[in-house]
Amino acid sequence: MTPSTPSASPLPTRRAELLARLAEPRSYDVAIIGGGATGLGVALDAASRGYSVVLVESHDFAKGTSSRATKLVHGGVRYLAQGNIALVREALHERTTLLHNAPHLAQPLPFIMPSYKFWETPFYGIGLKMYDALAGKAGLGPTEFLGRSKTLHYLPTAQPAGLKGGVKYWDGQFDDARLALALARTAASHGALLVNYCAADELIHEEGQLVGLRCTDREGGARFTIRARCIVNAAGVWVDDFRQKDGEAVGRKTQPMVAPSQGVHVVVDREFLPTDHALLVPKTTDGRVLFAVPWLGKTILGTTDTPRHDLDREPRPFKEEIEFILRESARYLSRAPTRADVKSVWVGLRPLVKPQDDDGDNTKGLSREHTVLVSKTGLVTVTGGKWTTYRAMAEDVLDKCLAAQLLQPLHDSVTADLRLVGGGRDGDAPVHRRISDAPGIAAYGSEQDEVQAMPGSGNALGGGLTEGMVRFAARFEYARTVEDVLARRSRLLFLDARLAASMAGAVAGILREETGVDPQSEAFDRLAALYLTLPE
Repeated sequence: MTPSTPSASPLPTRRAELLARLAEPRSYDVAIIGGGATGLGVALDAASRGYSVVLVESHDFAKGTSSRATKLVHGGVRYLAQGNIALVREALHERTTLLHNAPHLAQPLPFIMPSYKFWETPFYGIGLKMYDALAGKAGLGPTEFLGRSKTLHYLPTAQPAGLKGGVKYWDGQFDDARLALALARTAASHGALLVNYCAADELIHEEGQLVGLRCTDREGGARFTIRARCIVNAAGVWVDDFRQKDGEAVGRKTQPMVAPSQGVHVVVDREFLPTDHALLVPKTTDGRVLFAVPWLGKTILGTTDTPRHDLDREPRPFKEEIEFILRESARYLSRAPTRADVKSVWVGLRPLVKPQDDDGDNTKGLSREHTVLVSKTGLVTVTGGKWTTYRAMAEDVLDKCLAAQLLQPLHDSVTADLRLVGGGRDGDAPVHRRISDAPGIAAYGSEQDEVQAMPGSGNALGGGLTEGMVRFAARFEYARTVEDVLARRSRLLFLDARLAASMAGAVAGILREETGVDPQSEAFDRLAALYLTLPE
């Protein structure tokens, strides 16, 4: 089967029409719970194979972990150090696939590992040469050994005192929330029905088998019943909630499979690292990795790896995590960022899969590979993994559904060569974008003309956002709230929370005109304040 090209014209995402389709009395091949990277990837894989697909998400697409990544498309240098060759090889292959299928949302990124001890350059350089070898033809560029002057050329604000040299290697970076949106819209172009702000709250069993689910429209309160041959639980760190409901329905106790790990990211101005090269410290004082990554005109500092036992929708950083990031950044940057320099702080919960006899208190040692389980009732649960391998995870889920005879074979997966919405039509030159550049129209790739044709496209609101972009988000990108626009359709909340808060009123007015519902600007004000608050 040859993958078809998404429609040249954007598909409307009018909520009344989506809910009307959801209310239709029909049975789907695949119903998916969760609109993050994993669930959206499954929706696209299944729909592009020809299956009928419905996906419901309790909040907005990528509201949770999938909009809070470190923005890296990578094979996983540290996984190589752990000896997980298979995971690294798969991720390197998928890295190339993602860069090809979404050239407007992902691009190669050079990394520099500065060396402050003579042994570090050859030691890390040899390991990165192995990284190149595993990538093979999928490599993005050769690893280079650097002297002191070349290292400072690439990283002009690196700490010069004691610097011996460095190593340059290549990985990739991306815009995670907009990639999630591209997956949703591409799946919709292949016939999938996707509805955000529609919470799955009940599983339906008949004679011990799972046959559907019930969900609630969180805007209007309407209830819907969805029947499907195959139910995929892709709720990220929340998958255990549905596994427990599934087990209770048949009198079976389930053990939690997720050990959440918290990753904190601090955003500062680009002047702290005025370069298109990322800085990577593979081993800080406590063994964790430190990144300083150029992204959308700012610099992201992070990340941490801290066990967390609650599943807050808006997790906040711990004091020691902020102190760790700022302290370690000060060791490697000539000008140390302070708390006063922070533009935004955001936290993601990684759904790491733990062995059944593990208490989840040492997340650094847990596998980053994904897991797919099929329960006796037929609930298919997928969790773990990372953004880079979302496509391979989705393919694995569909293969497991087929092996369990929950689906009948139609076609093999076609997503390896399926360009996403905005990436250009097959045969056209791809529309590339530098993800390190400040936000702007380039984020829309091949849809730039459509966005610029929207009413108000010449009315700049700030931060690269225009009135036309807000209207496009409401009409074609499922946006319902101020947060949807300022956190995920644009990334301003993650880049500069104070600026985003100042724009909330203008965005709310446009959304109210477009949707006719409350865009929740007051809730966004509270959220922006959280992204500016550092624990004392």
